[in-house]
Amino acid sequence: MIKTDGIIEYVLTLSCPDQPGIVAAISTGLFEAKANILESQQHDDPSGRFFMRVVFALENQSELYEWLYTRLEALAGQFKMTWSLHNRSKRRRVMLMVSKMDHCLVDLLYRWRIGELPIEPVAIVANYPKEEYAHIEMKDIPFYYLPISKETKKEQEQQLWDIIKETRTELVVLARYMQILSADMIKKLPGQCINIHHSFLPGFKGAKAYHQAFARGVKLIGATAHYVTEDLDEGPIIEQDVERVSHRDIPEDLVRKGRDIERRVLAKAVRYHVENRVILNGNKTVIFAD
Repeated sequence: MIKTDGIIEYVLTLSCPDQPGIVAAISTGLFEAKANILESQQHDDPSGRFFMRVVFALENQSELYEWLYTRLEALAGQFKMTWSLHNRSKRRRVMLMVSKMDHCLVDLLYRWRIGELPIEPVAIVANYPKEEYAHIEMKDIPFYYLPISKETKKEQEQQLWDIIKETRTELVVLARYMQILSADMIKKLPGQCINIHHSFLPGFKGAKAYHQAFARGVKLIGATAHYVTEDLDEGPIIEQDVERVSHRDIPEDLVRKGRDIERRVLAKAVRYHVENRVILNGNKTVIFAD
């Protein structure tokens, strides 16, 4: 028997057609593997699907892990499950993409630096030169300047894809990256690309959403973090937040307040993703919040 000291925590997420016996089967499998369940959340959806997230501790013993993995594969076949198993100690490899507005990038890097956000930034990609971000502490994170125009979009995205593969990126975060990814690129990143939209979707679209909101005299502004799909700004929503405004606020006030909302909404969405708290349900999401 191969054994090393220590305990490893894992996150198991799954979805399948709702039916009796799922929880019992998962719990029994974990018990037989001598795992200790630390958290367990589940959701019976009106669509007829069942969703579950389980955090458990397992002895760092290869034979136990292999037995449990085989057992889960068998249960997946029995219950027609879509499932994943993630070692909590392994941080997700994340690429951060940014344009001129850098407040979301700065916030994510800060949360990563103080240990609040469990990610491993493997690349920062921008369509502006690095000098534009000279005030940002990037440590040793590789920076890639990929300018883009209508004529060079295809070549630029090929460079981007090469970087994604080279860095073994697991999640792409559009931290106010103000370029639309092509359908071909999006197809390569299913459920692996998060965008922050500067309005409470559905809402005002375009580069000056807050100015449109001001012109309409809105009383609430907000931000939406969602997975990127081929339908522009219509992907599965992960997190949203709003803030009240009044007739006294001018567009600059809305922009200032909007930056704060965008920062916290994007950070929460990224954290939910890397902590395996999000399970896709068609064009919606099930979020097992903490």
